[in-house]
Amino acid sequence: MNKILSLFTKLMLVWVLLAGIIGYLQPGLFTGLKNYTDWLFAFTMLGIGAILNVDDFRPVFRKPHLVLLGILAQFAIMPASGYFVARMLHLSKDLTLGLIMVGSVPGAMASNVISYLARADVAYSIALTTASTTLAPVLTPAFVYLFGHTIIEIKFWAMFLSIIKMVILPLLVGFGLRHFFKKQMVRLEQFFPALSTLFIAFICGLVVALNQKYIVQLSLIVFVAISLMNFLGLLLGYLAGVLYGFDKKRRRTLSFEVGMQNAGLGAVLSLKHFSAQAALPNALFATWCILTASILAMIWSKSASKSEEQPG
Repeated sequence: MNKILSLFTKLMLVWVLLAGIIGYLQPGLFTGLKNYTDWLFAFTMLGIGAILNVDDFRPVFRKPHLVLLGILAQFAIMPASGYFVARMLHLSKDLTLGLIMVGSVPGAMASNVISYLARADVAYSIALTTASTTLAPVLTPAFVYLFGHTIIEIKFWAMFLSIIKMVILPLLVGFGLRHFFKKQMVRLEQFFPALSTLFIAFICGLVVALNQKYIVQLSLIVFVAISLMNFLGLLLGYLAGVLYGFDKKRRRTLSFEVGMQNAGLGAVLSLKHFSAQAALPNALFATWCILTASILAMIWSKSASKSEEQPG
């Protein structure tokens, strides 16, 4: 069963694309569950908390400056990239807010899997994702407000409380379950990543379903915006690693952490606080960043293998 669940998780891109197609062709299959997205996301975060180990946090405490540098790169690059790309391409108010949201959410949990596949620094990836997620209740609404308050009224505290309820509290419950029921949780280690994969696919399908009529009117400029933002994240994340003097493995890890965002959270927050159209860039980004990161991971994995084969 664990092998099946592991395979299911690795095929995340397939399920996301499939959910998007179904959402477009049969929107009614998704729209009825719109009011339950908060609970579904919270349950996903509970599962992630339940499989994290104390060891996952040790890099944070041993070398906290490395984690702080990574978070600085992520939140300096991505929110600003979302805002300036949207302005440069003259996107609508809703789509601009959507791109700002994409840039302001924490790193994607999927980046940990991608870093593993790329043979990068997985421990650093987990430390960065965990730290940025923990800081999200403050940083996400802060950056959305900073770049979006001139477009629409941003309710900072409402967004802050949403992230506390959907992210932090479920994570703490998950940690508690791991602490008190460790043996039972170990048996479910492959189940929770598969559940997370299923939820990301679901939220992308839901956003497509809610925007079915609007998607037809979209021009290629929206896909250009998503692609450009993802490219900037991957490139500038890597260059930040060069600036910090990181080794090659850690540079690649930082590239994934900056270029991949928790767009599932961004979509849920956009649906809750803005509009279905504002959620659309998040759904598209979730799909696109997994595709580009998977290709990059395959290239870097082969590069790492060749380097190891060369005689020292």
